[in-house]
Amino acid sequence: MEAVLAHLRGAIERGEYAIGAKLPSEAELCRTLEVSRPVLREALRALQTMGLTVSRTGKGTFVVASAVEDPTFGDYAASDLLEVRRHVEIPVAGYAARRRTPENLDHLTRLLDRMERETDTTAWAAMDTLFHLAVAEAAQNPVFRRVIEEIRDALARQSAFLNELGGRREQSDREHRAIVEALIDGCAHDAEEAMAHHIDRVATTLTDIVRPARPDTPVEGVSEA
Repeated sequence: MEAVLAHLRGAIERGEYAIGAKLPSEAELCRTLEVSRPVLREALRALQTMGLTVSRTGKGTFVVASAVEDPTFGDYAASDLLEVRRHVEIPVAGYAARRRTPENLDHLTRLLDRMERETDTTAWAAMDTLFHLAVAEAAQNPVFRRVIEEIRDALARQSAFLNELGGRREQSDREHRAIVEALIDGCAHDAEEAMAHHIDRVATTLTDIVRPARPDTPVEGVSEA
């Protein structure tokens, strides 16, 4: 999927598909790129998340931008999510370290153990949002949980996107483990630092993904159109 995405994204960024142009049909792209339809559809969804294309029911996929600016996850742009997460989740982690109960810690530990064993991206992304909800619950303020609940779908979409294109799962598990360890220790400073590091790494991975593709880089495994 990553190779197909890189190929199509590069063609859009080079102007081979101009803004307003319709991409070839799925059947044609599958034949040209020699990939299955599920793989192609994943790549097309990623292009749409990046804001490069839009899918119109019954009409096809159309190019709407020539460069990636700010990916959108559900109802929210990535930049808006990151801004809110820095202002909410970092202090929430500090409150959670001071207020967490044994039940909170047990729930977080068991959830993290499941995440570290999970291999399915969709299932892992769903548990990722549960993890951040559980941290908010440990802060013992229902408003914090309501804020995370509001962006839960966007977080799951972003998580799946980063795992598919940025290989973030194992790194994210380690970052989550550091957050839980700080909560167990009851150290607000360490918890805030661990959450800040986690969100910074999310931002860095997003930046790496949206950086323009190098036009001279061959895409292994995908035949030229």
